[in-house]
Amino acid sequence: MADDPIALFDAWFAEARASEPNDPNAMALATADADGRPSVRMVLLKGHGPDGFVFYTNRESRKAGELAENAHAALLFHWKSLRRQVRIEGSVTRASDAESDAYFASRSRDSQLGAWASEQSRPLDARETFEAQFEAMKARFEGADVPRPPHWGGYRVTPRAIELWQDRAHRLHERRVFTATGDGGWTEGLLFP
Repeated sequence: MADDPIALFDAWFAEARASEPNDPNAMALATADADGRPSVRMVLLKGHGPDGFVFYTNRESRKAGELAENAHAALLFHWKSLRRQVRIEGSVTRASDAESDAYFASRSRDSQLGAWASEQSRPLDARETFEAQFEAMKARFEGADVPRPPHWGGYRVTPRAIELWQDRAHRLHERRVFTATGDGGWTEGLLFP
């Protein structure tokens, strides 16, 4: 059972991209504040490899505040059409400015402008307020490239544990769990369904 969980994830992710009708890269991100109060939301995986799983967000959002207080998170991919899920737990670090700049430059212009206009996770009095801020950003950057806002960037979840769950008949599911050994390797085991 000495498989590499990142390679297994790659294979499952490729199948999900071919079969899932919407956002196969959608993942639930669970964080907790300094007091251990959890919260969870959906984000999109934008990069992954042996060094971790990367997503991007406003660094002034609730999730970013929780990660500043408690730099540990859990991810969950659920690919319903494949009857599979992958759970990942690990520590979180910020992606480099170069990585964040490169990804931001690849986004659509409206998504770039939205990153400037949104005060993510803060109360909004009316939808029109946000739309007005978006229009103000369109005017501000008219005819120019939209730079990455200083409050926006990536985070990398470096896994310490990865569980691959496969549905089986009669709830006799298969659960393979990999635990990082600290030297770049993994140990593998099975869990009762």
